[in-house]
Amino acid sequence: MRVAMLAPIAWRTPPRHYGPWERVASLLTEELVRRGVDVTLFATKDSLTEGKLHAVCGSGYEEDSSVDPKVWECLHISACFERAAEFDIIHNQFDFLPLSYSALVETPVVTTIHGFSSPRILPVFRKYNGIGHYVSISDADRSPELAYERTIYHGIDIENFPFVGEPRGRYLLFFGRFHPDKGAAEAIEIAHRAGMRLVMAGIVQDRSYFDEKVAPRIDGDKVRYIGSVGPEARGEILGNASALLHPIAFEEPFGLSVVEALACGTPVIAFDRGSMPELIRDGETGFLVRSVDEAVMRVSGGLSEIDRDACRADVERRFSKERMADEYIDLYRMIVNARQGAA
Repeated sequence: MRVAMLAPIAWRTPPRHYGPWERVASLLTEELVRRGVDVTLFATKDSLTEGKLHAVCGSGYEEDSSVDPKVWECLHISACFERAAEFDIIHNQFDFLPLSYSALVETPVVTTIHGFSSPRILPVFRKYNGIGHYVSISDADRSPELAYERTIYHGIDIENFPFVGEPRGRYLLFFGRFHPDKGAAEAIEIAHRAGMRLVMAGIVQDRSYFDEKVAPRIDGDKVRYIGSVGPEARGEILGNASALLHPIAFEEPFGLSVVEALACGTPVIAFDRGSMPELIRDGETGFLVRSVDEAVMRVSGGLSEIDRDACRADVERRFSKERMADEYIDLYRMIVNARQGAA
């Protein structure tokens, strides 16, 4: 089978630090290649893959301000679809724009919908609903206006997240974008009221929010900001935390950091929104809460109830990159076989 994997070009694939869509595209690509699938990765020129790399854009526009996103996205996507006849499947990890090319080619297009940035993008998905093959990344992130082939949860490379049975640090962790959606200010309040240190890691996406709500409370002791953490240090930071705080303020489609923390054995305390009930087994691998008050209560009196071995085992069973690849290969085959049968 010949697969074109169309990654975004905001960041390198795989990303050096932040870039969840690129990370998923990379993990799936490399696992498919390992299994003998012929994969061409369409990504930035500095991307890394054991498959074939096709690139027109030198580096990601979030890493190089000289790269105009609209211009290079158009060149990037068109480069993939101009080669459509060479592939059995085009796997779109790029969001809605590539769908506007999909009716112009005969090659089936699988689109992993990584979430809806706004209801305003839905008209594009609706237009190509009849010919596209949509995959949701959680049941919670499905639009009732669209038809889906299936839900396929993201997988992670579990070997990169070593299990920590007894964490060395007595701290809570916030690990994510600094944006109101992610609840960094709430995480600070939870840690303060629970009387625990808080380590914070991630990119600053909303500078005014960070400067007004977060920065004034960073003191280097009770609240410490360590910047964006790359793959080489991610497991250590996640694994040595007492718990990951995830007090989100939006319906999050998925949460890679949630799964990565659980893989290390670290329980997660998250607001009960979006995909969180699908990722966290309440009372077994963490807690689903509805307020800062409830989160404080769980930090103060509930963490001892969580078996860190159970956290790891659940990720091994449900969120491995091998399981993710199994499900996508099965979907590819189903689509290709149906197309051949129709012919």
